[in-house]
Order: sequence, then C-alpha cells, then structure tokens
Amino acid sequence: MGANAVLLLSCPDQPGVVAAVAELVFRHGGNIVDTEQHTDREDGVFFQRVEWELDGFALAREEILPACAPLLARFDAQAEVSFTDVRPRVAILASRQPHCLHDLLTRWRTDELPIDVPVVVSNHEDHRAIAEFSGTEYVHLPVTPATKPAQEERLVEVLQERNVELVVLARYMQILGPRVVGAFPNRIINIHHSFLPAFAGARPYHQAHERGVKVIGVTAHYVTEALDEGPIVDQDVVRVSHRDDVAGLVRKGRDLETIVLARAVRAHIEHRVLVHGHRTVVFG
Repeated sequence: MGANAVLLLSCPDQPGVVAAVAELVFRHGGNIVDTEQHTDREDGVFFQRVEWELDGFALAREEILPACAPLLARFDAQAEVSFTDVRPRVAILASRQPHCLHDLLTRWRTDELPIDVPVVVSNHEDHRAIAEFSGTEYVHLPVTPATKPAQEERLVEVLQERNVELVVLARYMQILGPRVVGAFPNRIINIHHSFLPAFAGARPYHQAHERGVKVIGVTAHYVTEALDEGPIVDQDVVRVSHRDDVAGLVRKGRDLETIVLARAVRAHIEHRVLVHGHRTVVFG
C-alpha cells in the first residue's frame, strides 16, 4: 500500500473551506481517499481531516504545507500535514502494573500499532525483562519526593535524546510536573478509571464496590498541568452487577484500560485528533 498525506485543519466556520481544500489537492494531481469534517456551532469553529494518495501527487512532501499557505491565510486557518508511512516514535512509561505495557508492546511487535518504541521508562525495575524481550531499551528512573525535579529533568533528556514524539503513560503512577508536560504538549496520553470526580484517591474499585455501582469505565486523555483534566481522547464502559466482587471489578477495569488506551494511541498516530480548548475532535 502506498503512502498517503493527511491534512488536519481548523479555522473559523465559513463557506468554501471544503471546496478550497479539495481544489488544492486536485490541482496538484492528488486523489482524496478519506475526508471528514465537523463544525462546533457553539464556538463557530470548523475542523477537517483530509487524506489523499501521494502516488502521482505533484508536490514533494516538504512542499505541501507551504503550498497550503495562501489557503490558510484566506480562511484564517491552522493546519498540519502528516504522512501515513512515517512511524511515530513512542515512549511508554509504566510503574508496577504490567497490563497496559504488555498490551502495547504486543500490539507494536505484531505491527498492529505502526509505531516505533525506542524506550520504556519506569520508576521500578519490574518490567526490564519484557521490554528487552520485546527489543526495546529499558531505562530505570527511580523517584522520591526529594528527587522528583531531577528525575523529571532526566526523563525529559531520555525522551528527547531518543527523538520521542508521543509519550504513553501505561499506568505510570507518578504525577508529571510542568517540565515534562511542557516539553510534550498534547503528546502525552494517560489512562485511568472513569469514576472521577467520584471515588478519587486510593482504592477506587473498593469504593465503587461499596457503593454498588452498575457501570465502570476508563478514560484516555492528554496530560495537562491540571491533574486528570486534559482533553479526552477515548472512553468506554462495561456493566457490572452485585455478583462482581472487588477483584472482578479490577479485572474488568484492567481489560478495558488496555483496549481504550490502544484506541487512543491509534487515533493519535493516525492523525485523527484535533484539540479544541478542553475538548477534542476525534475523527473516525
């Protein structure tokens, strides 16, 4: 399969944007294979994702965005161009719980997720064997409250030295500070239970069991400096009942975490996510 270009665009809602984008691609010999758009009517903002074949396209890759400049100026638009044959470099951060890490490494090694994983970072030694078995580097960065600033500075160095584009928190049980978040804006994806703001703190599944919940869920979101309040990329729920004990709730929650986190990573690497304030537009 040949490579495609993907244009993600946002601008004030107005007539003519779809036609102008299609005309630009057509003028240079491109064949559009997928297009989606959405209008946020409350804010008056238009979003679009357009994917077209590079085979036969007259512009070189580095010429595409400059060629869009007149269109972007005309519609007061912002845009980025990506390519489907470029494998994003993804770092996975984990603590002690292994399920999300193992799942992502498996999806990577089986090429279900078209990414490169140059490094796994953890504040514990627990996952060195699975990382090295999977063929990636393992970096152990222990942390205490006293060493957290230095540890996060080293974490940023590790990620930047390996040209990481996306950071995935696979149950990394540390709150990231401004140094890390600022280095990867809208490029850190976290996964956690969806009870928040209810059942905050330790042992959320025990709290949920005591209250007799009938639905549990998980949320994948971009990390911001506001804890667990970043733009949501994906969510899902599963029904539970009085027959589920705490262990059953935890098991169902972990199963769902792996699925939702993988979906969020896929949406990001396929350039299907546009961030708008505290929300996201996630094209199908």
